[in-house]
Formats: sequence, structure tokens, C-alpha cells
Amino acid sequence: MGVEIPDTPYALFVRGGLDDALHRPDDGSRVEVIGGEVIVSPAPKNSHRWIVQQISNLFAQAQVLKPGFIWGVDQGPNLDLVGIEEGYIPDLIVAEQELLDGEGQTGNLCLVTDQVEMAVEVTSRSTGGNDRPPSDGRATKWTGFARTEIPYYLLVDCDPKVAKVFLYSIPDGKAGVYLDKQEWKFGEDVVLPEPFDLVLSTERWTTWG
Repeated sequence: MGVEIPDTPYALFVRGGLDDALHRPDDGSRVEVIGGEVIVSPAPKNSHRWIVQQISNLFAQAQVLKPGFIWGVDQGPNLDLVGIEEGYIPDLIVAEQELLDGEGQTGNLCLVTDQVEMAVEVTSRSTGGNDRPPSDGRATKWTGFARTEIPYYLLVDCDPKVAKVFLYSIPDGKAGVYLDKQEWKFGEDVVLPEPFDLVLSTERWTTWG
């Protein structure tokens, strides 16, 4: 990015100093390390945040209505992909609520992938290529989540040419791929299987076009 930094981008990310090292303004943008490169994404738009909030609300409602439901969410956490030395800021992650409560009290700067049951990304014009399976052989978040064996990856693709929700599962860490994929068009109900056993309505979701 044309800026000299005092350590590797990954090391700075884990310590919470990557933004400062790059002299980034506090404008809501996200600075991540994907495929060994520093990627800066603008702050998400309202429609993007609204979809993320709908997913978050679903889990919050389940905690109230489903006795014994253990899953909670965290929006926009720093995620340390220890095994591959990358650092992401997913739109949302799903993990055990007890774990999230404990992490919130420790002051840790990052979650690690072993703590995450599902990662969630909602594409935007500027970030879609980083969220999807790679089309040109380069590493993306899809390959990073698979390589670190996050069990589920929920991808909401708001590209008008796609307008679908994809649920990837059965990660092959060695190959860096997910072996199973389910998909739904916008407007259809997304069925999140066990261990979640939830139905996510996409009736009001729209593309960025």
C-alpha cells in the first residue's frame, strides 16, 4: 500500500495496530490480511448492515424461544486465522454464547477460528471477490475459512447477477475447499441445519443493484 510498516501485516493485525500503522482514518473501513495482502474495504452500506442484522436477530430470537439454544453471534469481530497467518473481519460469526461472553470479559483483541462454528459474509461491490470461492486461483476468505476448518460458511451474495445465499460446509483444511454447498435464491427460506436448526427468511432481501 506504499506505507512502510514496523512488522508483518498479520502480526500488526493480531496486536490491533494495523490500522494505525497504515495511518487509516477512523471511518468505519475494514483492514484485513487476505492471501498475504492487506485489503482495505469501505464501511458497509445500510442495506448490507440490515441483512447482517436480520441474521443476528434470528439467533437472538432463538435464544429466547428455544430452550437450550447455545449459539450467539458477534458482528464484525477481528478473527485470527492462526494456522495460515491471516486476519479477517467477518460481517458476523456464530459461536457458543458462553464462549462469546467469556471473551468479552477478557479483553482479547481477536477471536480464533477454533472458537467459530459459522462465519457469515454479505457481499458488496468492493468486497465480493474476496468473499466468494476463488475464480483465478488466488486466496479468498472462502479458502481461508476452509483451510482453518470453520465448519460452516454462510455467504449472502447481493450481486444482482447472483442474488443467492450459499451455505458451505465440510471443510477440507488441507485442500482449502468446502466439499458441500447448498444454495437458495433471494426470497426463499434458508434452512440452517443442525446444530442450529433455524429457518432464515430472505423475503425482503435486495441486491445492491
